[in-house]
Amino acid sequence: QSAGIIAQSKAAVRLKEDMKKIVAVPLNEQKDFTYQKLFGVSLQELQRQGLTKNGIPAIVWNIVEYLMQHGLTQEGLFRVNGNVKVVEQLRLKFESGVPVELGKDGDVCSAASLLKLFLRELPDSLITSALQPRFIQLFQDGRKDIQESSLRDLIKELPDTHYCLLKYLCQFLTKVAKHHVQNRMNVHNLATVFGPNCFQ
Repeated sequence: QSAGIIAQSKAAVRLKEDMKKIVAVPLNEQKDFTYQKLFGVSLQELQRQGLTKNGIPAIVWNIVEYLMQHGLTQEGLFRVNGNVKVVEQLRLKFESGVPVELGKDGDVCSAASLLKLFLRELPDSLITSALQPRFIQLFQDGRKDIQESSLRDLIKELPDTHYCLLKYLCQFLTKVAKHHVQNRMNVHNLATVFGPNCFQ
């Protein structure tokens, strides 16, 4: 019986705290945030809905900006997964339209995991399914002299939204690799992590 009373009083305290939080938010900030699906949506659709920044999905832009400031020297960046619950909460928060502070609402590992999740859930992967066989064939041929120019030509065949995101991602990962002494993530390690997230 006493356990029940304790549980009830704890629930009452929690409710009181939640009410305080709601009241603490100024009325003008208590606006109805509209739910906006961001994961599992094509890059073209995100652009059409105005959910991009400089041609990059705004959510990716936010995550990368945060990681550039706080994650470049984090050991095991992208290899060490974030807390599943925190990653899911971040995802829901981004999709509900509430302002997200990655440093406060999450951490480096959960932000990195969220980026991988975004790429993994694209309806057509970053390296589109139509071009994947040709990418694989190019590397199986193993002709180093023709590989680089052929790869450049092949990348240019990607849809604009995919090309822009791939370019942005590669520029960011190049910066990550430059800090490999601290973060232990050289080009090979990053490729191992991102390969499955960019190809399906």
